[in-house]
Amino acid sequence: MTKENLILLADAYKYSHHKLYIPGTQYIYSYLESRGGKFDETVFYGLQYFLKEYLEGAVFTKEKLDEAEQTLNEVFGRTDVFDRSKFEYIIDHYGGKLPVRIKAVPEGTVVPVKNVLMTIENTDPECYWLTNFLETLLMQVWYPCTVATVSREIKKIVYKYYTETASESAFAGIDFVLNDFGFRGASSVESAGIGGSAHLVNFSGSDTIAGSVFAKKFYNAATAPGLSIPATEHSICTLLGEAGELTIFKHVLDTFPTGTIACVSDSYNIFRACEEYWGTELKEQILNRKGTLVIRPDSGDPVQTLTRVLDILTNKFGYTVNEKGYKVLPPQVRVIQGDGISYSSIPGIYEGLKKAGFSAENLVLGMGGALLQRVNRDTQEFALKCSYAVVNGKGIDVQKMPVELDANGNLRTSFKKSKAGKLKLVNVADKFQTVGVGEEPGASDLLQTVFENGQTVATYSFDEVRRNARI
Repeated sequence: MTKENLILLADAYKYSHHKLYIPGTQYIYSYLESRGGKFDETVFYGLQYFLKEYLEGAVFTKEKLDEAEQTLNEVFGRTDVFDRSKFEYIIDHYGGKLPVRIKAVPEGTVVPVKNVLMTIENTDPECYWLTNFLETLLMQVWYPCTVATVSREIKKIVYKYYTETASESAFAGIDFVLNDFGFRGASSVESAGIGGSAHLVNFSGSDTIAGSVFAKKFYNAATAPGLSIPATEHSICTLLGEAGELTIFKHVLDTFPTGTIACVSDSYNIFRACEEYWGTELKEQILNRKGTLVIRPDSGDPVQTLTRVLDILTNKFGYTVNEKGYKVLPPQVRVIQGDGISYSSIPGIYEGLKKAGFSAENLVLGMGGALLQRVNRDTQEFALKCSYAVVNGKGIDVQKMPVELDANGNLRTSFKKSKAGKLKLVNVADKFQTVGVGEEPGASDLLQTVFENGQTVATYSFDEVRRNARI
């Protein structure tokens, strides 16, 4: 049983398309691509969820059709748009299972933009309208793809600054540098699960439990791929007022005498907290712990604040200079920045620490709304377009090629120009290329059939996705 009535999960205008396609239309073949956008390559991830949650099995039933008919007649205010016989045909001939074939690149694959990522086509000529009817739902794969892409691009930045400033031994902890703090800022629990799991394709640190639940349920993750630690919030650290902050800090250390723990420390004065409380009153207890205290500033300019905090902490706790010439705090002390973190702010933060002589390994990051929410379909310019059709038994290459005016009033071909014909994705000389199905006959098509006639026929484990996306 699917979560929603699939008959109602399309843009309203699509219910008229069975009449608007030219008579004699038999097959519609469409493809998904990232047409460009912020990043030069895209992580393909999330389709398996939509297949399992919405498309597989008997998704059209008489009961759902009755519900949909009433709603759609209300939506249109007329009865000549929605045609229930189109759905009854699928119920009668296929038991409500979808007569479509979907091919896609293996999940986790990192593909340069402007290449085909997925194709969909109807397998019954009576259901020519079904291919692009499913566009509305399937297009939502843009979201996990984009979150996974943003997360991976940040990992590239982390690698860059680790390569320049961090100890070789510190690289083992890179998977925990960027932590997902985005659950509360996501638009829904479903978004948190989809986006939270997309982040976990690249990193292991997360407070968004929905992401781990999602990965286990839909990608067969053996254990929760998102890991977290005990941590305070301001309601804990302000409970005794400013005068009681030191007492709270000591209680935190006493409660978890071993392992990693994080403590927000800017409730009143982050610099006093680091110098007088953590760095003086509690210094010996921290250095004697079998574990790491992660101190969290949560306000102020990140570069200025972090530089001063690290100055205080290295002065109080001491430091070593690693093989690349940068200061590293003792392993019992680290800092996490969870305020104002985004793809655009992270390089400046690392560059500021580098200029101040601090290794990137002193810092971990927490990212919320900018990770799970501050993206949209145009971040990577996702689109699903028809590229091939069969009308009255004749195959037709289909393509849009808009002519548009630029800002100076000059004519040009739009970036929205689509591809034509049946497509395949190949890798020739270590370079991805989208070609016609008859081209590059010696190269294997990387698009694999993942769904056919109501069944998910190929799946990927979360471990496989992670391996495919590895930098």
